[in-house]
Amino acid sequence: MINRLLRRFGYELRRSAQIGARSATATVPARGDERGRVLLSYVLDPFLVDGPDQISHDHTRHWESWQIAQTFAQHGYTVDVVHYDDRRFVPERPYAALVSSRIELERLAGHLPENCLKIAHLDTAHFLTNNAGALSRLLSARERHGVALRSPRMVEENWAIEAADMGCVLGNQFTADSYAYAGKPIFRIPISSPRTYDWPADKDFEQVRRHFLWFGSGGLVHKGLDRVLTVFRDLPDFRLHVCGPLERETRFRDAFATELERTPNIENHGWVDIAEPAFTAIAAECVATVYPSASEGGGGSTLTCMHAGLIPVVTAEASVDIGDFGLLCEDASLETIRSRVTELAEWPAETLRARARAAWEFAREHHTRESFARAYDDFVKSVVLPELDRRRAG
Repeated sequence: MINRLLRRFGYELRRSAQIGARSATATVPARGDERGRVLLSYVLDPFLVDGPDQISHDHTRHWESWQIAQTFAQHGYTVDVVHYDDRRFVPERPYAALVSSRIELERLAGHLPENCLKIAHLDTAHFLTNNAGALSRLLSARERHGVALRSPRMVEENWAIEAADMGCVLGNQFTADSYAYAGKPIFRIPISSPRTYDWPADKDFEQVRRHFLWFGSGGLVHKGLDRVLTVFRDLPDFRLHVCGPLERETRFRDAFATELERTPNIENHGWVDIAEPAFTAIAAECVATVYPSASEGGGGSTLTCMHAGLIPVVTAEASVDIGDFGLLCEDASLETIRSRVTELAEWPAETLRARARAAWEFAREHHTRESFARAYDDFVKSVVLPELDRRRAG
């Protein structure tokens, strides 16, 4: 059944000797004459659904994995796709190139020819950078609130960039710089966004100037929610909307029950699907998103908010370029967050509208599926294909 479905869209599904869905391999045939084969170790799931319009929007990597395969196929390379955590898959072909997320690149590279081009697809900051930030935030929360929390944002040890010939990052210069130590070429491919929204032309910026949104996924301390809650608890004339998976982090929820449940100017919405009208309804009530993260690989949640017309108030570690339309938190201290929030709230309504519009336009220009496809195609044409030709000739 699945194989018939995949063949309708130009794929085939093969099982390795191991048992389990994560041991499957999807193949995307080359368009036209085949120039070689590429092994992609990233997200397998988008190759197992009924067409690209059914790809999950829970995370950008689902569609991006699909698009990477399409790009190589369009340039004449057949692409074999395995899931990034399939630790039992062993390559049996002399692939021209390997594109792999951080987890399995080093192991897979050991099974491939020396002249195979190895590209690290880096969707987080380097594990040391990320984990140092995560632990620092946990220690700070323990000291400030007297509670020991855990972080689901710890990145496993990996030496992908050292085993690779080059790397691609999805985030800003902070993310790229975390890999600079390895001395490998690093190329920035702007992360996509699974959803775009119309400009909220009817928003009353005078009315919403003191209404803010924290919107994020798991790793609430890592992403600064504890600090944002503390700041807004002490700003009773401001309003904070919180959208995130509080039900998954019960120790955090219990530690901040007063702020989340019994503080009149803080409204906890829980997890909100960005495909549902509830998200845009909440965004319509806010002027900005506040996201003082410790480390990100592309800042997808902030970009989703920018697509909804919100001004970003972020740390550099949030991994989003904010131009002259956002507000940068030079650090994630309570004093800095409070200063940026209150500063923004004092801007004239016409300035708020102009900054929000600029953020929306930036996201529409640089962070869509179409812009990702163009950027990745440019990378393949200008960097990867010439290098493959050089290696083939050599």
